[in-house]
Amino acid sequence: MKAINGKQIASDIVDELTAKTASIQGPKPCIAFIRVGEDPASVSYVRGKNRTAEKIGITPLLFAFEDSISQETLDAKIDELNADASVNGILIQSPLPSHLDEQSAFNRIDPNKDVDGFHVINAGRVVQEDSAGFVSCTPAGIIEICQREGISLEGKHVVVIGRSLIVGKTFALLAMQNGPQANATVTVCHSRTRNLKEITRQADVLVAAIGRPEMVTGDMIKDGAVVIDVGINRVEDASKKKGYKLVGDVNFAEAEPIASRITPVPGGVGPMTVAMLMKNTVKAYELQNS
Repeated sequence: MKAINGKQIASDIVDELTAKTASIQGPKPCIAFIRVGEDPASVSYVRGKNRTAEKIGITPLLFAFEDSISQETLDAKIDELNADASVNGILIQSPLPSHLDEQSAFNRIDPNKDVDGFHVINAGRVVQEDSAGFVSCTPAGIIEICQREGISLEGKHVVVIGRSLIVGKTFALLAMQNGPQANATVTVCHSRTRNLKEITRQADVLVAAIGRPEMVTGDMIKDGAVVIDVGINRVEDASKKKGYKLVGDVNFAEAEPIASRITPVPGGVGPMTVAMLMKNTVKAYELQNS
């Protein structure tokens, strides 16, 4: 089977966490979600995370604010949740409105409650290969996919398209670490990269996280490469009930015959992000109660 079933892997992780949470005596792990505004995608994402938390037995708290919230009010809520010992993890749903300083908000979260892994201290822990920190959920999910699917990165040439902290930059750091599920030789490409096709065709493992619908075409992929498609893009499609369809950053129809393994969109990396968020929340609970 070429296609990697990320939905099934995520379901397995949820089952494992549900069993672990059920064995906890006393208060269960707790995650607080902060959402600003009513952006439909943000509302949907938080609702899904909330639902998964409840299924596992993690207590979810939602704090929803209007678009007009001030930085001071947001900071005060973060400080309040930092001080609340019953809250183990804090997630700020991005993107925030443009008048708010998103990175400042991420860095205000207690790094030991930063289950999204965006705090500067947790980013630094990834660089230092310190496993006590929290890794941002999508890169962690890709590593988990490789581990559970028997895809070794050892000695492989991994090419990452995209350099965001949320995915590309962090995954590149994980893949080049000295340890299990790592030891890769990594090339990071981005919007200014020249001769992109020449580089991607060298990849044993190609990770597309650029945010451009179906940008990676079949002629950019080496025969037998593993292709990890992180993109989730809405493309207009009048034949669909919602008026759009979801596609990745990879042209699946062209890539699938060439790749040895490939993650589809939807149902590939996406479900892993939420599962790894929950895994980080249980980890935070364990660290705070050890």
